Amino acid sequence: MKLTQHQIKALAAEVLADVEKKKLIRLNVSHEEAIGHIEKGIADDLSVEDRLNEEVKDLLKVYEKEIAQGKADYNTMFDLVKKKLVRERGIVL
Repeated sequence: MKLTQHQIKALAAEVLADVEKKKLIRLNVSHEEAIGHIEKGIADDLSVEDRLNEEVKDLLKVYEKEIAQGKADYNTMFDLVKKKLVRERGIVL
């Protein structure tokens, strides 16, 4: 799922407001700094799948010839390799 930087900032502010309202945290940093940390966490989490997709693309370059000859379907192989890596690494998408 792709989110713009504006959407990530809005989500971070909403998360912070919610946990503050429920009195789950007490800030030791400024409100803006806390939102920045939450934004970074969200962005890092969202980039996991992007990095995984790039890795799968690199791995499938080995099979370019077979895919071009119709011996293998790129999308099927992409999904299989991605699922395997997710399972092996315990990634939650």
